[in-house]
Amino acid sequence: MVKEQLEVLKALDVAKTQLYHFTAILIAGMGFFTDAYDLFCISLVTKLLGRIYYTVEGAPKPGSLPPNVAAAVNGVALVGTLAGQLFFGWLGDRMGRKRVYGLTLLIMVLCSVASGLSLGNQPKAVMATLCFFRFWLGFGIGGDYPLSATIMSEYANKKTRGAFIAAVFAMQGTGILAGGIFSLIVAAIFDKIFPAPAYAVDAKASLPPEADYIWRIIVIFGAVPAVLTYYWRMKMPETARYTALVEKNAARAAADMSKVLNQELKAETDMVERLTAEPSNSFGLFSKRFLKRHGLHLLGTTSTWFLLDIAFYSQNLFQKDIFTAIGWIPPSQTMSASGEVFKIARAQTLIALCSTVPGYWFTVAFIDIIGRWAIQMMGFFFMTVFMFAIAFPYNYWSQKENRIGFVIMYALTFFFANFGPNSTTFIVPAEIFPARLRSTCHGISAASGKAGAIIGAFGFLYAAQNQDRTKTDHGYPPGIGVKNSLIMLGVINFLGMLFTFLVPEPKGRSLEEISGENDGDVDEVIPKAQQGNNRTVPV
Repeated sequence: MVKEQLEVLKALDVAKTQLYHFTAILIAGMGFFTDAYDLFCISLVTKLLGRIYYTVEGAPKPGSLPPNVAAAVNGVALVGTLAGQLFFGWLGDRMGRKRVYGLTLLIMVLCSVASGLSLGNQPKAVMATLCFFRFWLGFGIGGDYPLSATIMSEYANKKTRGAFIAAVFAMQGTGILAGGIFSLIVAAIFDKIFPAPAYAVDAKASLPPEADYIWRIIVIFGAVPAVLTYYWRMKMPETARYTALVEKNAARAAADMSKVLNQELKAETDMVERLTAEPSNSFGLFSKRFLKRHGLHLLGTTSTWFLLDIAFYSQNLFQKDIFTAIGWIPPSQTMSASGEVFKIARAQTLIALCSTVPGYWFTVAFIDIIGRWAIQMMGFFFMTVFMFAIAFPYNYWSQKENRIGFVIMYALTFFFANFGPNSTTFIVPAEIFPARLRSTCHGISAASGKAGAIIGAFGFLYAAQNQDRTKTDHGYPPGIGVKNSLIMLGVINFLGMLFTFLVPEPKGRSLEEISGENDGDVDEVIPKAQQGNNRTVPV
């Protein structure tokens, strides 16, 4: 239990849901909307990039990105995101959440525009500049993870904190959906203004010169929502928890929150000095005290996010099988350049609408009712079940008459990823660590997740190749096959369940109570509540 707590923090904990909560969700959420749009929109235009820059005259099929180029274009932003999560997570605890928050958004805006303006018309020049700016775009996006989660957790009340942080993260699904819809609109407009035949009918005419503008417009549009929210990010006051507990400025914390909450709050300077002098509020990240109090918690948040993202980002292993099987994406030679962008965008929009987005909002609805721990455990459990259900009878599902069942299994797997660990791994690290280390620890957890994403997106892309060298995708060496890859992913999801036992349940408690701040006992370990009630079990 917290021995004593500042009045300003108590006021935030018990505040009724009001306008400033929704304003904070919108400001932080639009950042995540932009993050998701920028990270995922590239998958909508990679086929187009292959057509424009790698088509060989007289070839029976349009060009495609070579494996190393495709890996660079798709993966460089993930590497940048990992670096940004570590750097800006640390910086958010050193300089303040608000001061760094605007910088990340500025980087995203500039690099979104620069990516779309990639220089030259030769493949090497365009791909090199695109990769350069997408790395720095990812760097800015990475900063948004720890900062958005930390700001929202420190603004929220105890009762609905989980739903507020989940609502910020749910904007990721909305960003993915918006990317698909905007790409549909752009492709349809270009197809109307510059109609073109299929590649098989007239290879040259299927790719009008104006098609080069399609991918550039789609990529640049990611800057628009970020620009719209930049002013409001700059107007947000610093969180009271950072101002009082880290900067030790009780007067400013009280003044800022008095305006936000529309009530008078007194500056408790003496209490701030006393609390921040406690041993429980002074140990660092690399201390024995941190290891004893939070070491297992950090292992839990990093390991579960790492394992989750391996499975989550590996979805491209069988996405192409689904789209082809149900006729959403016909063979590339039967479409024009703009027609292919339209059909890819339509397929991904439908997946987002039917599977991805609902999962996020189920988490928002239920997280403060059944708790983070239960949702994460349930999500990993069903992901394991459905992944094994796809993997072991994979030959059965791959037959044309059974593909509907395959689609349902696929949709359920990623519904329970989003109504499960994909949401909770983002939420929990923003709640369980002390204010002075909260952003840093969230950044470390998120970076661990992005390391898993890189393995899932690219390691398994190679691993899933057919064991027969003659049946691999062009440019790839033989792998272990899709079936064995899916079995491995099922095992990874099961490991996620096991590591979830290291994660505490923060539902319904103040951030200071969860983290052990202000309790004066640095040797006490935070209990893990497996259920959403008061029954606790020591870790």
